Amino acid sequence: MASWHMNSLYFLFLFSTTVNCLFPFSSSSSSDDNSDSSEWTQYHNQEALEAKFADIAKKCPHHTQVYSIGKSVQGRDIVVIEFSTNPGTHESLKPEMKYIGNMHGNEAIGRELLIRLADHLCNGLNNKNEEIIKLINSTNIHLLPSMNPDGFELAFQTAPEDRGWLIGRTNAHGIDLNRNFPDLDSMFYYFENMEVNRYDHLLEYFKDDHSYEPEVQAIGQWTLSLPFVLSANIHEGDLVANYPFDASKGGSQQQYSKSPDDKTFRYLAETYAINHAHMAKNDHAPCDGTAGNAFARQGGITNGAKWYSVSGGMQDFNYLATNSFEITVELSCEKFPNGKLLPQLWKDNEKSLMEFMWLTHIGIKGLVTDAITKKPIANAVVWVRNATSTDGPIRHPVTSWITGDYFRLLTPGNYEVAVEAEGYETEIKAVNVTNSKKGETVILNFGLKPMPEEPMIENLPEDNTNDESMSDMININNQPVMTPERIDELKEIFSRIQEQGQYGPQVVQ
Repeated sequence: MASWHMNSLYFLFLFSTTVNCLFPFSSSSSSDDNSDSSEWTQYHNQEALEAKFADIAKKCPHHTQVYSIGKSVQGRDIVVIEFSTNPGTHESLKPEMKYIGNMHGNEAIGRELLIRLADHLCNGLNNKNEEIIKLINSTNIHLLPSMNPDGFELAFQTAPEDRGWLIGRTNAHGIDLNRNFPDLDSMFYYFENMEVNRYDHLLEYFKDDHSYEPEVQAIGQWTLSLPFVLSANIHEGDLVANYPFDASKGGSQQQYSKSPDDKTFRYLAETYAINHAHMAKNDHAPCDGTAGNAFARQGGITNGAKWYSVSGGMQDFNYLATNSFEITVELSCEKFPNGKLLPQLWKDNEKSLMEFMWLTHIGIKGLVTDAITKKPIANAVVWVRNATSTDGPIRHPVTSWITGDYFRLLTPGNYEVAVEAEGYETEIKAVNVTNSKKGETVILNFGLKPMPEEPMIENLPEDNTNDESMSDMININNQPVMTPERIDELKEIFSRIQEQGQYGPQVVQ
């Protein structure tokens, strides 16, 4: 069994090594960013990918870091390039975002587009492109072109006419990596059915005897090691932006499964789709030829479970185990097209890739500190409630990082935000979110007052419009680990606190 309870800083230190340690610098010069030279009409194998990233790091040495998060079954590095004003360091209030490609090894377009995106960002920095400079000044960007390098190499070395639909899809163990993550959806639905007030960071309850693939372990550890805010998983095989939940609640293969942040996820997916050259336009036939999958007629987006149900998927793992919001984008009916088509696919996706990264800044962010000492408070729980809704808080709080900063993606509107932390009084503030300008997130800081040494009992104000007011979200500690043997015990524990809607901030260690 893979251990998912890890110290985040340890894994960041363990897996993040600089380009000087990993790869020798390439002496080849990069083509012009706008050129469709032969470099961008050919696929990069593992060696070429590493050399290209080394070359980019050499061109932009002060804003890049190349690192490996682990190795594949066959020992290939799973390589990331980071763009930042301070690579390798999380700076307070500066959000982290990631793109992941080539999860299925024979779906190779995303791999190539992320390599080219890295080159595009570096060239933009060197050419003083104002938008790219602003983006990197305000965002830490991590690009992982190939999650499944072994599958890619198999597909790449197979003649196109022999690849079919499946050659290279899985890793070298024959495992579909997008079915191999902890199935946190089932736990979420179980808690929901049992009316248990537990909606986020579910990994701490998860325990099983499942064998997790090295690529999945590497991604999971990496995802937990940084305060990622936004993510996209790039696939091929259709043309659509797919958002959580991926797994259906009732076991149906085509059942809309709404997450607590359904509105925000739809906005994320729509942003990618409408900025794509074709995804949201009714100018192409459905990839499978069926009217039911004519995604352009629904804006180029789909709920994952409504399309087909996937258990153990990566995008739902991000949402239910961490603070990160991830969608899955499918970029082409053909998975591994002729390399000559890659320049056009870049043009089709360039605006979408850029605009999606700016979504890291929608909503609110801020610092949670001790009101007396001014020191950051880690693991504070941030609840959000739409001020115009009677539905109560959005059932997906986020937590502050070790630097005390939190990030909460939201669509425009008026909200109430409540922050709680063990040993501190809960603080509530109102905020208006407009998302008017790129990179200018509303900053909402909280200075929490320590609780008095002798606990004081206060009568909480009644909220006749909502049974779960923001003030009701108070702490509970020492909740047991979720195991099959202890389900009954969990039910008993949560039933005792259900009426008050109590909740305790829990994070993955």
